[in-house]
Amino acid sequence: MLDRTAQLTTRYVRTPEAARLLGISPRTLEKYRCHGNGPTFRKLGGRVVYAIGDLEAWADQAACTSTSDPRYVEARAAGNAHR
Repeated sequence: MLDRTAQLTTRYVRTPEAARLLGISPRTLEKYRCHGNGPTFRKLGGRVVYAIGDLEAWADQAACTSTSDPRYVEARAAGNAHR
């Protein structure tokens, strides 16, 4: 029951608002979507939407404490992988 309630309270945003929340351009988010290295998205009624929780989870995966943090190298490589 709790999962159903949680699903109903999930807030979805479209690409421009998701990009604004992440601090990247909508075009970059579209590119990530094509290459499969961006946040999880859903296609609802022909529109691409992102759950706020999925955006936060994706951003948390790139959290680093310093430039010597191994995750920094991975996050930087992921950002440059499809340029």
